Amino acid sequence: MGTYLDNQFVNDGVALLHVQDLSIQRGYAVFDFFRTLNTVPLFIDDHLDRFYTSAAAMHLKLDKSRGEIKYIVQELIKREDLPEAGIRLMLTGGYSSDGYQLAEPNLIITCNPAKTTTPEDFEKGFSIITHQHQRELPHIKSINYLMAVWLQPLLKEKQVNDVLYYNKESVTEFPRCNIFIVTNENKLATPAHNMLPGITRKNVLALANKILPIEERNIPIDELTTAKEIFLTATTKKIIPIVKVNGKQVGDGKPGVYTRKLYQQFLELENFWATGKNL
Repeated sequence: MGTYLDNQFVNDGVALLHVQDLSIQRGYAVFDFFRTLNTVPLFIDDHLDRFYTSAAAMHLKLDKSRGEIKYIVQELIKREDLPEAGIRLMLTGGYSSDGYQLAEPNLIITCNPAKTTTPEDFEKGFSIITHQHQRELPHIKSINYLMAVWLQPLLKEKQVNDVLYYNKESVTEFPRCNIFIVTNENKLATPAHNMLPGITRKNVLALANKILPIEERNIPIDELTTAKEIFLTATTKKIIPIVKVNGKQVGDGKPGVYTRKLYQQFLELENFWATGKNL
């Protein structure tokens, strides 16, 4: 794993944070994650926009320019020699003297082999359960995954792939993904509030705008039972159909027409971004 920490490139075994860091003491840090394809960082400007926005919202000063971060990322990609990699940016609360007050942030950037879903995963789809929970500061991409990790034994017990959060008004998000539904009126709906707007979500909305009407709105949890299609979007999962919710089949239990079309178009978009050529 290639790592940049404390203004220098370091070997994996030397990349260490002191226990005083607020990311360790209080789970106080922001991060972002994107992939490379053909050594090209996919949608990097969108991810940097979100990283800077999250840092500012958490009162963390990021003293590196966008150009400097891009240089570090390219250097890590070159050093690791990985055509497909996962790049993780993290900015921590720093080495706090009392474990409570903010200090000078630590910037950590890592480069690892990327694991993404496959066409076989798409065809199989995901089974999910729902859980009532509202993530704190949902507009910020923080490292707080307390509920998501706590729920892992339940997911294994239920033999499902993921959990969808909801509140009194609407479903909101998966711990690491956004949700879309295709309604009986052939409209594409996705939550507008109390969730983190994903970069894959942004690209899917742009693609879908040419295919069917879009609604960014509250989606009551009961609406999942009447949806023609449901799918999730994320950086590593791309687009994955949801074929079962709380044990009940969605549609015919197979990827829907619109989900499949958007999936193919998104793969085209990624490939064009990385190579300048259509698939």
